[in-house]
Amino acid sequence: MSEFINANKLVTLQKKACQLRMDTLRTYNHCALHTGHAGGCLSSAEIVTALYYDVLKQDPKNPKWEGRDRFILSKGHNCMIVYCALADLGYIPKSELDLYRTENSILQGHPDANKCPGIEITTGSLGQGLSLTLGMALAARVKKNSCTYYTLMSDGELQSGLVWEAAMAAGHFRMGNMISLVDRNNLQVNGKTDWIMDVEPLEEKWRSFGWRTFRIDGNDLVSVLSAIYLANQTKDKPAIIICDTVKGKGVSFMENVMEWHHQDITDEVCTKAITELENVYKSIC
Repeated sequence: MSEFINANKLVTLQKKACQLRMDTLRTYNHCALHTGHAGGCLSSAEIVTALYYDVLKQDPKNPKWEGRDRFILSKGHNCMIVYCALADLGYIPKSELDLYRTENSILQGHPDANKCPGIEITTGSLGQGLSLTLGMALAARVKKNSCTYYTLMSDGELQSGLVWEAAMAAGHFRMGNMISLVDRNNLQVNGKTDWIMDVEPLEEKWRSFGWRTFRIDGNDLVSVLSAIYLANQTKDKPAIIICDTVKGKGVSFMENVMEWHHQDITDEVCTKAITELENVYKSIC
């Protein structure tokens, strides 16, 4: 057990991560297209849970509160698990989940900041999120705003040069108000990341750009929360948390299977997956 979280709170957060996984799959199954990016949503459940239910300074009743922390989902295609968190917290009505990707819905396949409360910036073109975060964090420094800027990236998008330009600039400007996390699940839409373009050694690369660097088990809530806590202790440079995760985590037939990057969530698939997750939920104590 970590000094940063007590046992009762840990159980609550573990159940919340499991609940978000179930909500994500049910929403994909219920929506008009019955399809979505399940694998990456499930791999990032602990990261999203840690941020939204413990870390972020936020006010769901006032999404534009100036003192809030900002969360930028760079891997915008995995927005469903964030939508489920927003609905659970009261940013949006839960009924909106059933309208996912329908015409005029506030919830589209990539998050739209002009439509959805709680979304800071429209994302989805992979590789752009860190640069957007950097610009926002620089503006906050000028305004003397003390909020923290969190970014969640995929490991596949680290193959984009734009990420490393932003990393270099953030290190140069010593952006201590930036904490970024990488969902390192090792799979992207058409294969293993290391087959397509190897992104390792990540710790050495980020450190060379002047970032405080952590590498953790990204599907372990204690590890995620502890790393974020430590990253927040000093504000002299940006921090990167490389979260080693499992694509499709929590559903045995989805885990480490590339095809679940984006796939139909049929009634049969949903029922089988939810049954597994319900058993996990009941076992958390």
